[in-house]
Amino acid sequence: MVKGCRLEIIYFDSIDSTQKRLIADIKEGRVQAPVAYFTNHQTAGVGSRENRWVGERGNFFLSFAYKDFPPDLPQASIAIYVAYLLKEVLASYGSQVWIKWPNDFYLGKRKIGGCITNKIRDIYICGIGLNTRYAPQGFGKLDIEVEDVQLLKDYFVHLEKGITWKEIFRKFVIEFQKSKEFSAHVGQRVISLRDATLAEDGAILCEGERIYTLR
Repeated sequence: MVKGCRLEIIYFDSIDSTQKRLIADIKEGRVQAPVAYFTNHQTAGVGSRENRWVGERGNFFLSFAYKDFPPDLPQASIAIYVAYLLKEVLASYGSQVWIKWPNDFYLGKRKIGGCITNKIRDIYICGIGLNTRYAPQGFGKLDIEVEDVQLLKDYFVHLEKGITWKEIFRKFVIEFQKSKEFSAHVGQRVISLRDATLAEDGAILCEGERIYTLR
């Protein structure tokens, strides 16, 4: 258990995918929420749109099962919420990391990680992959050194504060301006975020369309 919160963290030396394993174990009743799986080595990690996430040994791979989110948090914005909370913890350490809509960790103009979500009954399985030590080709890595156990502790204590979506959105809507220099995948499409605006529920308004992305 993490001191200061109810969540149990289970560590793995190596695993195929924290996300896939935790989903299977929740479905089979082998573990119950709130619980987290963590490793520094994934052999078959998953990213958004069912893509493979390259799991360089030594990086940060986390999945957790959780259901006690703030009542004002829109379902489609859970990935934004959990990613932004981790960004806040990293920023408190001195990192310049930011969140590109809807679920990517960026440093400058390079992606360094991402967040995905799945739902089983009333439980959300949230997965975060972050290049904390090594960067695969074409990606970046975190700009500060972090100690995994401390980061996990600080993150889950922060999560269990129950910070409202309204408070997170107030800050994310300002940071969203950085996303306008980029594009985003929505289904099979790639759309420019240049002229997009962010709605209060985390959707974007673009070319007369309201676009959600639950990942």
